[in-house]
Amino acid sequence: MIRKKTDNCPKCNGQLFYYDKAKRIVKTRYGRQIYIFVKRYKCSVCGSVHRCIPKFLIPYKHYELEIIKGVLEGIITNDILGFEDYPCEQTMKRWREIYNSLYERQ
Repeated sequence: MIRKKTDNCPKCNGQLFYYDKAKRIVKTRYGRQIYIFVKRYKCSVCGSVHRCIPKFLIPYKHYELEIIKGVLEGIITNDILGFEDYPCEQTMKRWREIYNSLYERQ
């Protein structure tokens, strides 16, 4: 995955060309879900396909960045109105564990 459209493949430095777009669900505040299209680029040398994800998303996560940051900073908890079932406590716990394990490695 890449954050912005570059001319070169991150794997082999080959040239990237627009390939297609993929529909992706994004979970936002107050339990809303929106759909966006993420552009994909294909390398002319190695053939790998890279998605160009927007800055408000984290790779492999459906929730927008602000919600994940709010959980990690302790601003969003299961006690806050409007977030009772969104995201669930188990998801927030998993995010904290992943963040803590990454932070401990540094």
